[in-house]
Amino acid sequence: MLNTKTILIVDDEPRTRQGLKKYLETWANGNYQIFTSSNGEEAIKLMKQHKVHILITDIRMPEITGLQMLRMAKEQCIFPVIIVISAYSEFEYAQEALRLGVINYLLKPISKKALIEAVEVAIKEVEKKERAGLIEKVVDTKLVNTNIQNLSNREPIREAIDYINKHLNNDLTQKEVADYVHLNPSYFSSLFKEHMKLTFSEYVTRRRIQRAKELLMTTNLPINDIAEESGYKTAKYFIKIFRELEGMTPSAYRKNNSERVF
Repeated sequence: MLNTKTILIVDDEPRTRQGLKKYLETWANGNYQIFTSSNGEEAIKLMKQHKVHILITDIRMPEITGLQMLRMAKEQCIFPVIIVISAYSEFEYAQEALRLGVINYLLKPISKKALIEAVEVAIKEVEKKERAGLIEKVVDTKLVNTNIQNLSNREPIREAIDYINKHLNNDLTQKEVADYVHLNPSYFSSLFKEHMKLTFSEYVTRRRIQRAKELLMTTNLPINDIAEESGYKTAKYFIKIFRELEGMTPSAYRKNNSERVF
């Protein structure tokens, strides 16, 4: 499933491990994949095989402690959102945990309410990271380097951009947009290029491809549907333009970004 989040519980105590899993399975109602692991080494292997969004780990475990496991994960560029659980409230553990990016520190015995609240906070953090990652992946530097930030909402070019962004999947002509903002098409063309550092057609093309990238990464829509949603009448022409801008086909782009950011 495209948007299924994965939670990994790591604890060497079988009763705690299974108890936490049971709590979360009841709460998740099938919307999350929940894995368990009895030790740090096994957990690292699992995190290499699967994208783990939320990691819930005990601190004190034999052989590899929870904190050692977190350091190992960080070294291997594995960055889940982390919740630490412990039977100890020792300050140095909490300090080290915070340095390793832990967002919550729960003391055993853990109530169902405390666990669910911590996981819900972690999910919001995952979603925040996903949005940031998506923006980073689909950003087009030529769209960023414009003067639009300096325009008020009522200026013609700002109104034109808003109109274009709302009608990307429609046929868009320069005359149509110029008429919408009550400007002569020729004057609109030069004003648009002055502010956007791109011609009207260049801007529309780049925004359509940006929209297509978002859909490729966040949906299972077929390429034909994505072409249509992005304002292209034929998939063949859409693929040609996409390849010219991105250096690969839409299908290859989707495959390369199959983990969908997170």
